[in-house]
Amino acid sequence: MSYSEAIVAMATPPGTGAIAVIRISGDGAIAIADDIFQSIKSKKLVGQRTHTIHLGHIVDNGKTLDQVLVSIFKGPNSYTGEDVVEISCHGSPFIQQQIIQLLLRRGCRTATAGEFTLRAFLNGKMDLSQAEAVADLIASDSEAAHEIAIQQMRGGFSNEIQKLREELLNFASLIELELDFSQEDVEFADRSHFKNLLDKISEVLKKLIDSFALGNVIKQGIPVAIVGQPNVGKSTLLNTLLNEERAIVSNIAGTTRDTVEDQISLNGINFRFIDTAGIRETQDMVEKIGIERTFDKIEEARLILFLFDNPDFDRAELERIEKKYPNKEVLPVCNKLDLLDDRQKELLKDEFPHVLFLSAKHRKGIDELEKKLLSLVDSGALSGDQTIISNSRHYDALLKALEEIQKVKEGLEMDLPSDLMAIDIRQALYHLGEITGQVTTDDLLGNIFSNFCIGK
Repeated sequence: MSYSEAIVAMATPPGTGAIAVIRISGDGAIAIADDIFQSIKSKKLVGQRTHTIHLGHIVDNGKTLDQVLVSIFKGPNSYTGEDVVEISCHGSPFIQQQIIQLLLRRGCRTATAGEFTLRAFLNGKMDLSQAEAVADLIASDSEAAHEIAIQQMRGGFSNEIQKLREELLNFASLIELELDFSQEDVEFADRSHFKNLLDKISEVLKKLIDSFALGNVIKQGIPVAIVGQPNVGKSTLLNTLLNEERAIVSNIAGTTRDTVEDQISLNGINFRFIDTAGIRETQDMVEKIGIERTFDKIEEARLILFLFDNPDFDRAELERIEKKYPNKEVLPVCNKLDLLDDRQKELLKDEFPHVLFLSAKHRKGIDELEKKLLSLVDSGALSGDQTIISNSRHYDALLKALEEIQKVKEGLEMDLPSDLMAIDIRQALYHLGEITGQVTTDDLLGNIFSNFCIGK
């Protein structure tokens, strides 16, 4: 496949709309568009300046298909770094397909998934981590996810990695130089300075690795399972949080026989709430399946809201869940607070200092629950300049780079020969280069850009 020939794809979602945008990029893109375009002022597109828009008609063998606006972006000052043409036509699916088929007949080929952004990477318009941020930006469905993607697309993460790599590369060059003069037993790289650099790189890598825990939950959303015995108000709580009648509510025990899920955004963070079947002993086969699914969803959740509605609830069940899921946050929540007196509340607080009281039916205590949920997410990092990573590929590469840096530090402490340390330094540089795309393979690029939409 050639990455210079003209390609075409829809840049807007499929379906009917007010307008649709068809994007062309590559060799001869402007000439191909010129061949099917008739300007209302009889202008030729080929002779026009970059970043200009022209009104006219798309014509196929004398037949007018649509009145359109054509935007011209000449390389290298374009998204892909090539000549790019964008045709804004009316949003009829028929018109869209007619224009695309006409362009295919005139020499374009259909773009593959993410090929426009791939070409932007290959032409040096952005590095690989910035290209991946484009996909994250398109997929962002919360303010926090949007902020992380924007920061990465602007190069915040790339610049940090590039700076580390350059400093390490300078020392690597001196180490390699020592190998060329190994017979003379000379030392070009200051070992104490090198140790300080390795400490600094380790600290930065650890900070980036630690940020993945926050970045990943922001990107994926935080699954929260609402569990407890039947009729304690789990479905009512879900409906109250969502402000809609999402789950069926009744006084009959075992009404919820399957999981019900939906999500809300709190301060830019997505929380996915899962209403589960009430946990109890039952002979009903359908309800049993629902209870089994409850435990499946608890496995998926990062946070468990254990709901109960009176001071005499089954404490053994709460203890079983805490013991079975020691790495998950289990938050005891007492519903129907309007039925409790002050003494009962104090006794529960003494036993469970972190217990929350609310009335899902009357919307009391919901604000406190939402504040508690947000407090469990360290979203404060978003308001500062801290770089947050949310990409599992970057996380894996950072872990491998840190492992190699630790090997170099150990080698330095043990006074190992330069040639042995040079191997680990090269590996660290390799893994850092994988993040920004200074080190790539066809398989790596294929895996990344296959996840993009066609037309981006």
